[in-house]
Amino acid sequence: MTVRIATFNAENLMARFDFSGWRQDRRRDRTIAMVDVESEKEYKALERARVIAHADDARQMTALAIADCAADIVCLQEVEDLHTLEAFEDNYLERMTGLTYPHKIWRQGNDGRGIDVALMARERTADGREIEIVRVKSHRKSTFKDLDVHTRRLAQMGYEPHERVFRRDCLEVDLRIGGKMLTLFVCHFKSMGSSKEDGVSGRDYTMPVRFAEAQGVRRIVERKFGTERAPDMRWMICGDLNDYRERLVVSGSKSEGYRFNLVPEPTSGLEPLFTDGFAMDLVQRRSGDNRWTLYYAAGGVSDLSEVEERELRHLVQLDYFMASPALASKNGKAVPEIIRMGQPYRTVFPPHQDVPRYPRTGWDRPKASDHCPVVVSLKML
Repeated sequence: MTVRIATFNAENLMARFDFSGWRQDRRRDRTIAMVDVESEKEYKALERARVIAHADDARQMTALAIADCAADIVCLQEVEDLHTLEAFEDNYLERMTGLTYPHKIWRQGNDGRGIDVALMARERTADGREIEIVRVKSHRKSTFKDLDVHTRRLAQMGYEPHERVFRRDCLEVDLRIGGKMLTLFVCHFKSMGSSKEDGVSGRDYTMPVRFAEAQGVRRIVERKFGTERAPDMRWMICGDLNDYRERLVVSGSKSEGYRFNLVPEPTSGLEPLFTDGFAMDLVQRRSGDNRWTLYYAAGGVSDLSEVEERELRHLVQLDYFMASPALASKNGKAVPEIIRMGQPYRTVFPPHQDVPRYPRTGWDRPKASDHCPVVVSLKML
């Protein structure tokens, strides 16, 4: 019996408009920034038209990327609400590809922009085994104190013990698949964002928060199953964890040729999930230059600091399947696939990895997402 599971940051799967660009120039889209807008009413009309025009192509590509996963269960990040997810399925996923996912789970998280985690599943696996949602639990209200993950550094950053650990949520979903239990923890950790300290990168500055989130997820898993029993149970942490242990640094240019150098990082915010073999990152089974799920480039930025210059262009893995030791061991030959056809043309692919893009893909938009979906087939042994 096999179940196929995907994780995908669908990038702003929203049904509402953001009009903050009227008062904040930095939030104004570049297309409208080229137009002389005389009133807020006119701005809102233009913004609605822009979003609808751009979103149609992007959501077609999002649907194609999900369809190419051919997954029984899809863990999602950056979903506004259940209504939006249902509308996306009805108008894009089902209409374009025929796929439906009758089981849908969404809970309101902590993110100020309203980008939450979700899960959707078929009623049966591809080989006909029933998929049941047994129990769902949100951990969005868990505090640093609740999970015993508060540190002096977090206090220095202004985080109090009574505040919530997860920037979005850790959504715990117990499933029964063909009569066998599997627990998925769907996560979206704190973004690398910007730094409030001179000479410190956004990644380094925000790392203590992701470290606490990773510790928090580990506490949740160990409290659920028991520290001694946890390694032997079927569970997996899925999602956009917003940190990496290595970078595929990109140098050179299109004219002279690109060069790729795999650079290990001295630390990451995800270490609590790796320590003592707590969980196994299944994506690590791919070759070092072929694990990436996101391309980052600070193109067009002037006056870069030395720290920012080092972060200029790279391919990194931000999306993970962290499986229990038992689940990983029983699926020793399971290697995740990374679906990259939805990447924009600005993404620099290593040699022999480039793939055909979906129709109407743009230089940097439209695209399926800035992230690539990841999918893996697991035997429920």
